[in-house]
Amino acid sequence: MATAFEKAKRNKLDEFYTQLSDIEDELRHYKEQFRDKVVFCNCDDPYESNFFKYFANGFNHLGLKKLIATCYVGSPIANTQLSLFDHESADNKTTRSPHKIEITEVDDYNNDGAFDLSDVEYLLRNRKNALTRLHGDGDFRSEECIELMKEADIIVTNPPFSLFREFVAQLVEYGKDFVIIGNTNALTYQEAFKLIQEDKMRTGYTKFNVGMYFFVPDYWEEYHKVDEQGRKLVRVSTTCWYTTFDVKKHKEYLALFKKYTPEEFPTYINYPAIDIKTTSFIPLDYDGEMGVPVTFLDKYNPDQFEVIGSSATLAGRAPDDIPKNLRGGPRFYLKNPDGSYKRLYDKVVIKWKEVQP
Repeated sequence: MATAFEKAKRNKLDEFYTQLSDIEDELRHYKEQFRDKVVFCNCDDPYESNFFKYFANGFNHLGLKKLIATCYVGSPIANTQLSLFDHESADNKTTRSPHKIEITEVDDYNNDGAFDLSDVEYLLRNRKNALTRLHGDGDFRSEECIELMKEADIIVTNPPFSLFREFVAQLVEYGKDFVIIGNTNALTYQEAFKLIQEDKMRTGYTKFNVGMYFFVPDYWEEYHKVDEQGRKLVRVSTTCWYTTFDVKKHKEYLALFKKYTPEEFPTYINYPAIDIKTTSFIPLDYDGEMGVPVTFLDKYNPDQFEVIGSSATLAGRAPDDIPKNLRGGPRFYLKNPDGSYKRLYDKVVIKWKEVQP
């Protein structure tokens, strides 16, 4: 059965809206990185985006220099929270036309001691803030959005699942720091894997590969639960955060205990590396290359290990006698006791920086 992510990717259904609690849990770790910076949320309509709400609400607390948010197309919940432009016709609501919001000053305009959407209408009338329509469609790849990206220091958003490769490639092209949400399968994408291998990107603080719930529009027929406000949520089981910033767990050394034996750690048929079933089983005393599960990358400390490559890039030709149903892309193989072969899941090939005594 296809996962929510797989269906979204196949059908280009990218309207997954991140819960504020998930944003708060991850972004609280980067407070110092945000100070005096221009943050750009380039996939975020303020009607739906909790990223916009998080940064607008925390603008002063985080010490932001500027917050920019742009949206792509119409909002599924138009006019249910706030009206951004006055005197719009029913066919030309703000939420039906891409726009950008630039915030440089946030005050508690209604003096209730908190910043909320009721303050948004006031802050957008502040001469230091601006709400303007975009000439184009608001796509993150458009010239307008690229120019805004050039101005920004940090990109923070939940990019379209179906366009994750292009999104990351653009961030790299313009040399931007980022904190973004992506599918854990992206660890094996060539673009993302290369960044991790070169220690230019890493997984974030949120617990890896346990899944996240996202709000989806009312027209979605398949969903997992409904919240107290009647909003539909879909669980994407393979979701994590990616960032260019330092993350504490990637500086920690794995405490390991296994010793190498050829019986427990067989060598692949089509690549000279031994197979490791789980990260905790990495042998302390093996000096060669080792194939570990992709989940290893969530614990990867570049001071402890070197990432050589992956089965997608290193696997040699599969043995000729392997049945066709076991083929399907570069993978490593092990030989079973009965002479048959076992095709493995994607593997990451690593090597100790310094073998432990």
